[in-house]
Amino acid sequence: MENTLFTVNNVWMMICTALVFLMHLGFSLLEIGLTRQKNTINILFKNVFILSIGLVLYALVGFNLMYPGSFIYGILPDYFFNLFGLSLPENGLTAEYAQGNYTYWTDFLFQGMFAATAATIVSGAVAERIKLGSFMIFTIIYVGIIYPITGSWKWGAGWLDELGFYDFAGSTLVHSVGGWAALVAVWLLGARIGKFKKDGSIGAIPGHNIPLATTGVFILWLGWFGFNGGSVLSADPGKTSLVLLTTCLAAASGGLGAFLVSLFRYKQYDLSMFLNGVLGGLVGITAGADIMSVSDAILIGFIAGILIVLGVGFIDRLKLDDPVGAIAVHLICGVWGTLAVGIFGELAGWEQFGHQIIGVVSIGAFCVISAFTILIILKKTLGLRVSEVEEQDGLDIHEHGMDAYPDFRLNQH
Repeated sequence: MENTLFTVNNVWMMICTALVFLMHLGFSLLEIGLTRQKNTINILFKNVFILSIGLVLYALVGFNLMYPGSFIYGILPDYFFNLFGLSLPENGLTAEYAQGNYTYWTDFLFQGMFAATAATIVSGAVAERIKLGSFMIFTIIYVGIIYPITGSWKWGAGWLDELGFYDFAGSTLVHSVGGWAALVAVWLLGARIGKFKKDGSIGAIPGHNIPLATTGVFILWLGWFGFNGGSVLSADPGKTSLVLLTTCLAAASGGLGAFLVSLFRYKQYDLSMFLNGVLGGLVGITAGADIMSVSDAILIGFIAGILIVLGVGFIDRLKLDDPVGAIAVHLICGVWGTLAVGIFGELAGWEQFGHQIIGVVSIGAFCVISAFTILIILKKTLGLRVSEVEEQDGLDIHEHGMDAYPDFRLNQH
């Protein structure tokens, strides 16, 4: 019986790993759909690179850095100077490892799929004008070092875990970590040509393929069943079914919240807002999906949807250009979902709310400082932004020497 349960748990975790892998396809389709066709190959290249380098880096340094076992001064993992490679524990492939929930290899692979997500968030926000080489260097440092260190503070039994901070599947530890970096990167890069006009008005730069963006969101919604469902870390029927229920309801109510508020404000049925509302609901529920009731999940998602519409408008007013709405979705809704743990659900209370604020502020400060340091060095050395000619012509032809839609460019001439 014990071996059967061990096998079932491990198979569920592997299925969830595959679902999280699918999310990278969802992010890719969403990004290319909401941006212009002349940058399609560039965006796809970045997403393939992020996943590839993310897994290798997580195997070489990230996994040990994130789950060190002990810490220096309670903050830096003590593996920091001795952390290379994966070493299978003696019981790593038996039921003795992780209370019989999964093997060591499954543990690594599931967590490794999470690691690349933070950089994927940045990819969408900086689309259409960042130098590919600079972005790749940033990704290597941020995914290889920054993400695992912040993750270790909670998931690696670090100081935030001891404090009582709660983040079930990563509203802050994954999504806000990427969102803070996206905010800094967008600020340092500047807006795309034509986004903000001299008279102060906002220029619309529509995406080239909304059906692709919609497909991407549906794939992300599906993948989130693995993202949150796998974070139960077993196939426990009660916990898993609750997490899948709250996740799905928050996504649905997030979409409805964004759709209704955007309809009220702009008098239009805005599909892009609806889509980002769904994602905002998913990000919002991620911190507390295992401890929320049905009504809690609907409220958290609905409020996240409202925040999407307000957040996108706020980002525009700050003259920050985020082509896909990544900052509103992952940073604003990530912060909201993390704070919601102290307002709704089993842990609600002022003390818990205080723990959540400390987690949000400390991780936010560390990520902002880290991202700014990496990016400002890149800006002063290699440069962050492509030339005006490259941006006008499209990154596909200049950075990659090819077109995703060659017939289109021929017809343009």
